[in-house]
Amino acid sequence: MRSWIAGVMTVLGVLLVLAGGAVVALKALGASSDDTTVDVAEPSRKSRFVAAMRRVQASDRLIAWGIVLLLLAAVAGGAISFNLGLSAVSK
Repeated sequence: MRSWIAGVMTVLGVLLVLAGGAVVALKALGASSDDTTVDVAEPSRKSRFVAAMRRVQASDRLIAWGIVLLLLAAVAGGAISFNLGLSAVSK
């Protein structure tokens, strides 16, 4: 079951990365959009963070989620493992 889940996540991750690349390529071939905004007042930290998240292009989000799925598939498939150990020394 782990292998099946890892396989599905790998396929979906690759498809997301390829779709993001296709969006980037199509955007490069098409007309460029002019997205300029002017802020007069100093924005708060929260509003700057929200504005930065809104500026992230859809293609970048597709590629990022594809990479996340590929990493999760590697963990589920056993290619990446984490070991956590604790030891106590008594005197």
